[in-house]
Amino acid sequence: MARDHIPTRRRGRLLAASAAALALGGTTLAEFPAAAASRPKGHDVSSHQKNVDWRSAKAKGARFVYVKATESTTYRNPYFSRQYNGSRAAGLVRGAYHFALPNRSSGQAQAAHFVRNGGGWTADGWTLPPALDIEYNPYDKKHKCYGLSKARVVSWIKSFSGEVKRLTGRRPVIYTTTHWWNTCTGNSRAFAGNHHLWVARYNAASAGPLPAGWSSWTFWQYDNGDGTLPGDQNLFDGSLDRLKQFARGT
Repeated sequence: MARDHIPTRRRGRLLAASAAALALGGTTLAEFPAAAASRPKGHDVSSHQKNVDWRSAKAKGARFVYVKATESTTYRNPYFSRQYNGSRAAGLVRGAYHFALPNRSSGQAQAAHFVRNGGGWTADGWTLPPALDIEYNPYDKKHKCYGLSKARVVSWIKSFSGEVKRLTGRRPVIYTTTHWWNTCTGNSRAFAGNHHLWVARYNAASAGPLPAGWSSWTFWQYDNGDGTLPGDQNLFDGSLDRLKQFARGT
């Protein structure tokens, strides 16, 4: 996802391959995985998308959205309220995510900042669990794991998760890539049992091999900005009814 509060947009994930595209008559279209046919479509947005036309997004098939709320302990998406409330008004199930910078401050401090600034949860069937976006360091390519040891990365995620659970009653969904996770956490299996996975993988017919410990994904981000919906394109692994159950915590 984007580090969106600086003038030049730069992706937070540094994958070797970019999103797939099909050139048809001079028009570039994002690849649409076959798995999408039976699963609710959604997207994620940040301040880069600014004022989203939510009714148009829903008409194009959106059923859920994750909205960036915060980053580290110093940033809050200035469009968050209008994006978060606007998506709900249009009938989308929505949730908030936090972009982690583990080298800046503790997991507990960043979780508290997140929940204070939109990262809450209520069992209303419309609010997705808070989500933690943790991936390659977009500010320093030489320190993709933020200059932290694998053990410290795992400890940071545990600290963030514990504080979110204490404040909201839900464990955060973890957004990551398989490569980052296995590289920077040392193939940690500590979270798969009680954290849902939101995995990013593009140019593929499936979500592919998952991070250590997980045998299934809850959300799959299959395209990073070239699809029909504003922002990045996602799928939920279940029916629309199941998505609403998930939002209720059941």
